[in-house]
Amino acid sequence: MYDKIEKLSCGSLIQHGPYNDRIYLFNATDKDLYTLPARLIDMAVEKGYGKIFAKLDEMKSLPFLSEGFIVEARIPAMYARDREGVFLAYYLDKARKVEPKSRLYEKNLKLAMDKQNKKHRVLPMKRFNIRACSGQDIPAMKNVYQKVFKTYPFPIHEASYLEQTMLDNVDYYCIEKDGKIVALSSAEKDMDDNYAEMTDFATLPEWRGNRFALYLLDKMEIAMESQGIKTAFTIARSASPGMNITFAKAGYSYGGRLKNNTNISGQIESMNIWYKKL
Repeated sequence: MYDKIEKLSCGSLIQHGPYNDRIYLFNATDKDLYTLPARLIDMAVEKGYGKIFAKLDEMKSLPFLSEGFIVEARIPAMYARDREGVFLAYYLDKARKVEPKSRLYEKNLKLAMDKQNKKHRVLPMKRFNIRACSGQDIPAMKNVYQKVFKTYPFPIHEASYLEQTMLDNVDYYCIEKDGKIVALSSAEKDMDDNYAEMTDFATLPEWRGNRFALYLLDKMEIAMESQGIKTAFTIARSASPGMNITFAKAGYSYGGRLKNNTNISGQIESMNIWYKKL
């Protein structure tokens, strides 16, 4: 059901498939860089995908811009040597550029901007415990994600995926109540360029309203900084005021919107980029 993660012959890493109806370029190598954009377009046409989405070091963006890709979001000094990170898009389905909910997205963004850097309380440790997850937590983690998300762009509902990412480059964190996990998040690390994506936030429905995402974000920022991570960012649902407010409160800056980008909570939705220097 989920899209396939594939390494191309040039070494670049992509995710693609009908689930998100797109190609997502995670990482572009220098090899065959100038032919990669056209190759991705040809692949998208062959597969019938509606969008190509690319996360790139700005130094690698020129071949993509020359092929008609557009910049949807930016993160200053995201990559090594303070190079900007850019999020590019190429639309094969022109209707996918149209956002019927654009007014809602702008309303939610304004709500978040009005809350920037607003102070929040610390987690009441007598009632809850916050910690890093281990392999023993995977069954409980899978159950939480299954309850919270009807659909998700990556297979976090599957134990094998959680186990593999935990072994690779993702640190998961949780909040417990009486030994039971009630909220989760993760930090997906790129140790070469010292940035991390703060993602996979989930709180069980009966525990929402307790600001757990803020507490988890604080915990992850401290942990990432201790590991040498310099930039944190997230890709948050434009339709969700809560998550955008969470990152704004935590001092993150808005970097742009990815139009109709991600299959989450049952449909393709637009996503906001937020970033912060740690």
